[in-house]
Amino acid sequence: MDITEAQEILGETFSFVAVDLQRVIEELDLPKAARVLDVGTGMGSMAITLALNGYRVVTGEPGDDESVYAKQNWRDNAQKVQVDDLIEFEPFNAARMPYADSSFDGVFLLGALHHIEEAEREEVFRELVRICSSGATICFIEPNRALIDTIRVKDPAHPDAADPDKYARGMDLTSRKIAGSNFDAFVYRTKI
Repeated sequence: MDITEAQEILGETFSFVAVDLQRVIEELDLPKAARVLDVGTGMGSMAITLALNGYRVVTGEPGDDESVYAKQNWRDNAQKVQVDDLIEFEPFNAARMPYADSSFDGVFLLGALHHIEEAEREEVFRELVRICSSGATICFIEPNRALIDTIRVKDPAHPDAADPDKYARGMDLTSRKIAGSNFDAFVYRTKI
C-alpha cells in the first residue's frame, strides 16, 4: 500500500502529517534494512509512515504517560493499512532507553521533543546519540510556528515547538533542517 491509499483509509488527521513525513523519509533515503526507532508513538503516524516505506519499526512512549497524546490506538491504524506486522511497541522512557549502544540506524521523534520536560531534553538527545550506530540519522520533527498558532486556538497552553539545536551543544553531529508545510525536520547524523 502506498502513502496515498493510507491517507484515504486513515483520514484527515493522518493525511495532515503524512505529506511532510513522507517527504522527509524520501529525502533521508535510509537503507531498507535500517534499524529504526520512533520515540513517542501517539496515534502511530511516524511509525506507520516509516512502515509504509518498507521499514521495520520499534516504537514506544513511557508506560506511565497519561497525556492526551499517549496511549492512542495506533495499532488499529496500523492494521487498517496492513503494516502492523512491521511495527513493534515497547514502553520506554526516552531519557533512559532500554537499548544497547549503537542499536539503531535511524531515530525519529514526531512532535515529541516539545512535550519532554525542558530539564530532560539534553539528556534525551544524548541518550538518542548513544543508541545510534555510526553514521545514523536522528530526526526531530516539530510543528512550525503557523501550526503551533493553529493548535493554540483549541489548546492555548500548548508548548512552543522545541529547537533541537539548543540541546545538541558539544555533540559531534552534522545537522540540517528540512522545512515542511506544517512540520520542520531537524536532521542530525552521527559521525562515521
